[in-house]
Amino acid sequence: MKNFAVQVEEGKEGRDGKPSVGPVYRNLLSKNGFPPMDADLTTSWDLFNNSVEKYPGNKMLGWRKFVDGKVGPYVWKTYKEVHEEVLQIGSALRASGAEPGCRVGIYGANCPQWIVAMEACNAHSLICVPLYDTLGPGAVNFIIDHAEIDFVFVHDKKVKELLNPDCISAQRLKAMIGFTSFTEEEKDKAVSIGIKPYTWDEFLQLGAKNSSEISPPKPFNICTIMYTSGTSGDPKGVVLTHETVATFVRGIDLFMEQFDDKMTVNDVYLSFLPLAHILDRMIEEYFFRKGASIGYYHGDLNALRDDLMELKPTFLAGVPRVFEKIHEGIQNALKELRPLRRKIFEALYKYKLYWMNLGYKQENASPFADLLAFRKVKARLGGRLRLIVSGGAPLSYEVEEFLRVTCCSFLVTGYGLTETCGPTTLGFPDEMCMMGAVGPVFVYNEMRLEEVPEMGYNPLADPPCGEICVRGKTVFSEYYKNPELTKESVKDGWFYTGDIGQMLPNGVVKIIDRKKNLIKLSQGEYVALEHLENVYGSSPIVEDIWVYGDSFKSMLVAVVVPHEENTKKWAYSNGHMGSFSELCSLDQLQNYVLTELKCTAEKKQLRGFEFVKGVVLDPRPFDMERDLVTATLKKKRSILLKYYRVEIDELYRKLAAGRR
Repeated sequence: MKNFAVQVEEGKEGRDGKPSVGPVYRNLLSKNGFPPMDADLTTSWDLFNNSVEKYPGNKMLGWRKFVDGKVGPYVWKTYKEVHEEVLQIGSALRASGAEPGCRVGIYGANCPQWIVAMEACNAHSLICVPLYDTLGPGAVNFIIDHAEIDFVFVHDKKVKELLNPDCISAQRLKAMIGFTSFTEEEKDKAVSIGIKPYTWDEFLQLGAKNSSEISPPKPFNICTIMYTSGTSGDPKGVVLTHETVATFVRGIDLFMEQFDDKMTVNDVYLSFLPLAHILDRMIEEYFFRKGASIGYYHGDLNALRDDLMELKPTFLAGVPRVFEKIHEGIQNALKELRPLRRKIFEALYKYKLYWMNLGYKQENASPFADLLAFRKVKARLGGRLRLIVSGGAPLSYEVEEFLRVTCCSFLVTGYGLTETCGPTTLGFPDEMCMMGAVGPVFVYNEMRLEEVPEMGYNPLADPPCGEICVRGKTVFSEYYKNPELTKESVKDGWFYTGDIGQMLPNGVVKIIDRKKNLIKLSQGEYVALEHLENVYGSSPIVEDIWVYGDSFKSMLVAVVVPHEENTKKWAYSNGHMGSFSELCSLDQLQNYVLTELKCTAEKKQLRGFEFVKGVVLDPRPFDMERDLVTATLKKKRSILLKYYRVEIDELYRKLAAGRR
């Protein structure tokens, strides 16, 4: 059996009330210690500045302009042009009173101005703080105050939020700089609360007139304070140093050197995951390191395919929901084919999968199948994709297998957190043994599992399972201004992630549960909510589900977003008419969904107390607009409870009455 990680310390049995811990693992590249760093790569500024010197004429940042209300082709700025703008914006910040160590907020969608502002911070040892309103109500107000932000770069669509009377902390700002421009009303409002407003062009001119020498950071300086999309309470400010960012990018360099198919200056990345989120940020840092190109989506995720066809990226990263939508779209297209063509597609799929499972690389497994069928799938994604990365949450086995076979490109999954500066495990391309898993521990980290006795997870059992703990060079420094939480999360150098992993015999990690989503029902039984959502989510009638349990109740209930197409099929066969929203209000559908959940629970051999006893149906998916999920679509359980509180209480009342 091929191994992908090396054991460097033995596990230890628990004693004196301490839990058992599993063996410590490292990446094979770090078997004899972490590899040395590049002398010219010690800060985030180095990543960009070195590429400006090496590749000044390369396309760096691309975006699509709107002409007469319609989106046009991509236009580009080179590394040299971006560098010139960075120097002017940095000089303007210094002329406005920004000193090294000062916190600068960036608030808005991905675009070239976001990166220019970030690099201007790097050039002058300023601390970049992304502002992210989907962290919850009042998050922007909280972050400005908590991080003590003095300057904010803001997208025109976010100005209204910044100047909202509820955003009291905005009054501490010295200046706000628009990605484009402001209305006269917005300027007047800003001035009235003591903020100096600048359009982008005005700030560039200010910098041109007040040129300032750069003040590059040291490796130990703070690069960014990135506030995490926590599922409850106030956002947590994760402190990442320049050394941490540079080390992670160096790790990607070493990781990619193992493979024949390497990233080059000709690669193009389509950026649509939020830059305020660690995954997109670190991918872009790596692309800057390689002198490659980044094109930003035009702002409408529902029209992402249009950006794909226009940009023709070679690299795509997303969260599982994005890839589920792609899978769903391809499956719907297959349903429209004539039965014979559909059977041919299925036969070619099985044939290529067979050879991939035998160890053949995807490009060699069946060139005939690729030519006949799968090149059309690749064409739907722009036609040039070479690598797809999925992160943020587990990707279903079915979707992962389908994309590996049909996209004619590599697909890898990974696992990480803001606190680990992005992926702390990363899968290998063309290794089918990693299906359903997230790869081995990454280059500059170590990993072990720790026992969680109340959930029955033991890292010394077979299979070894437990809470994932990480230490190494890409782990965060601290939670900003929160020593108690830092102490709680980092013990003896190990960061406790709260995620439950299983260590496979080949050194690859599989994510199986979430420690913090464990609740105890009134009868004393522990229930792992996220695990149950994964189980019930496999039911064909379920599009999404939130399972809720109360420690003062003995039963579980759930809010279910039904699968629209399957709901309409049920309605048609049972004589029900109406819109999807109207169907979701039917008691008959509620009973049918409950029956389907029961069948799934029985099939998966869930215990009696893990059966959902009552459901609320919502035709609308859990979304960020209502603040019900994070940017990576993790459920915000406290917000969900607040949102559905009335329906949940009524459901429990009915269930209690029915038992009397």
